[in-house]
This record gives sequence, C-alpha cells and structure tokens, in this order.
Amino acid sequence: MNEESLPLPEFTKVKYRTWQLDQMNPSQAQSATSHFLTDELGIEVSGTATSYYYLPKYLVAQGVLLTNINTAQSRYPQQLDKLLGQVIANNTDRLTAQNAQKFNTGILLYVPDHTVIKDVIHLNLNQLSVGGNDYIARVLVYVGRQSSVTILQSAHTIGSDTTKASLVVEVIADVGASVHYANLDAFSGKTTAYIHREADIRDHATLDWSNVAFNDGQVVTKLVSHLNGEGAVSHANIMAMTHHKQTQGFMTNMVNRVRHSLGHIYQRGVILNHSTLVFNGIGQIIKGAKGSDAQQESRVLMLSRRARGDANPLLLIDENDVTAGHAASVGRVDENQMYYLMSRGLSEKLARELVIRGFMGNVLAEIPTNRAQQAVINAIAEKLKNEN
Repeated sequence: MNEESLPLPEFTKVKYRTWQLDQMNPSQAQSATSHFLTDELGIEVSGTATSYYYLPKYLVAQGVLLTNINTAQSRYPQQLDKLLGQVIANNTDRLTAQNAQKFNTGILLYVPDHTVIKDVIHLNLNQLSVGGNDYIARVLVYVGRQSSVTILQSAHTIGSDTTKASLVVEVIADVGASVHYANLDAFSGKTTAYIHREADIRDHATLDWSNVAFNDGQVVTKLVSHLNGEGAVSHANIMAMTHHKQTQGFMTNMVNRVRHSLGHIYQRGVILNHSTLVFNGIGQIIKGAKGSDAQQESRVLMLSRRARGDANPLLLIDENDVTAGHAASVGRVDENQMYYLMSRGLSEKLARELVIRGFMGNVLAEIPTNRAQQAVINAIAEKLKNEN
C-alpha cells in the first residue's frame, strides 16, 4: 500500500494536520560529542552516530546486545528482522509508514532469556537540529523469557533550527518478563514531533511505562500496550506539561486480548499560558478476555484561564466477566492549597511549583534515577520561570 494513501493517526480533539508531519526528509547530521551520558550503563546516539557507549563485559557475555540501529542493520540483521515491524505494522497509518521507510537512526536493545539486569539501562537519543532536515528514529527492544530490565530512554534536541521529528518505539516483553520503560521526551520549541510507542506483552509478563512529556514544541504522542498473554500486566503512567502557545495531544490505549490481563492508564497534565493539552484514553477488552481489568484516570490542572485542556476516556468492552472503570477531570489549581502555602511565607511561583510537583508526584516517583527525577523538577521550575 502506498504511504500517501494511508490515513493519518487519530488524535481526538487535536488539530495537527497542518503540522505536515507526513512530509519529512531524514537528516544525516551526526556528532561524536556526548551531551548527557558520562558514566552510565547505556548508549547515546547523536544524530546518526554513537556518541557514548558502555555495556559491561558480563552483560556482553550473557548475550545482551545494545547498539546503534545502523550498526544492527549491518552486523545483526537476524535480530533486527525479528523485531522491526513485529509490534507495529508498517501500514498502521501514514506517519508510522513514513518512519518505517525513512528512519536512519535509533537503538536496538536485545536482552536474552533468563537475564536479570539490576542497573538502569540508558537509551539517549539526541536530535541534531542543524541543516533544516528532520529527525526520523526507531527504537527496538526485546526482553526475553523470565528476564528483567529497567530502561530510561530520553530524547533531546541539540541546536536551534526549525524542524520535525518522528520517533517510533517497538517493545516485546516475552513470557514472564518484567520491564519498566521510562521516557523523558524533551524536544525543543522549534521541533514539531510525532512519537509512537507500542508493546507486545506476553503470558505473565509485565511492562510498566513511565512517560514524561516536557517537550516545548507541537507534539502528538501515541502509546499502546497489547496484552497478548494470559496474566499480562501493563501500567501507563504519564505526566505532561504545556506552556506558551504549545499543543500536546496524547492517545493512550490498553488492549486486553487474553484472560486475566490488566491494563491501567494514569495521566496527569499541567497547562500554562495559551497552551493546549489533550489526553485521550482507551481501555479495550476483547471478547474472550475473561477476568481482565481495564482502568484509567486522567486529570488536567489548568494554571491559566486562557489555556485549553481535555480528558477524554473511552471504554470498549466486549466481555461480561471483567472489571473496568474510568475517571477524568479538568480543573484549576486549588486556591486553598495556594493560600495555605503562601501564608507560610512562600512566593506564589514557589507555591505553584510545589502544587504541581504534588499533583504529578505519583508519576515522578516512578522515574528510575534520582538524576532524572531532578531533571524533571528543574524543568517544572524552568517552565514556571518563563510563564507569561
């Protein structure tokens, strides 16, 4: 099927068609400079080049594979073929098909069966915003049977050109695997982006997402967990913050396909200035998935009367013997909380920062390193500092 004939992905109440995300040309920019990783287990890919790499010998000996996706194409084609397009069909929609055809950077992480990795693995992607071309990246992760891993994946912009980005992530959690996948998305205000993450979660496997969306530009983000195995579990914990005239739209989907699977969505968002934030959540239980559980909760906190927020829950239930529910709200900051904090001598901005940190606290606590948690706290303070 021709890419142009495919539909654009659906993001209810988000008007993004004028962003021209389906018209991208991949950048060839690369850098050997490491911008964030200095002493961590993991990999940093800056543009199309690896700028940092550290994988201990004992993990290499166990068969763990961590590499730039371009290296994987030449050295590990068999592992790549087993993962690429196995979770997300390349003809899903126009933007995903474009990524499949044009990606020229990214990361491959392969964790073999019965492998327990106790340290956090860092996957850093740096968009080099120079030359006017676009960033098109793919991340592939396989976690084998009875294996366990915590991943912290981040995406940053280096440079100041106006550009676009496409990031697609495919994750397979095989039988009995345990995966904590945290993301810090921080594309710049001059980057318009499409982010798509999707996971195949098999029998008695667990995959928990912790997504922090602190991008400064126009961004739509799709996240889907396919609970394909009996007893499969997935939690999607998402926090987002928008400011200025920015728009961020989310589509978060849990698909319970098999008996006794559990999919929970928990979303928290804060809106400043004239910005827009939209949370769309879908909990879906397929016929035959008896004993499954689909829950979702989305809350949006508005700190400006000029901002726009939406929280749109949807349950699609095709089975009777299940548990399902949803909650959603859009509201302003609690004036009693603000009054209490300011009466104790805090400035209004500091009081607002503490309210926001408390509002997002459950997601913040799930970020797997103290350094990353502090980076999010600093980002909250910076956005409030620059608030009009």
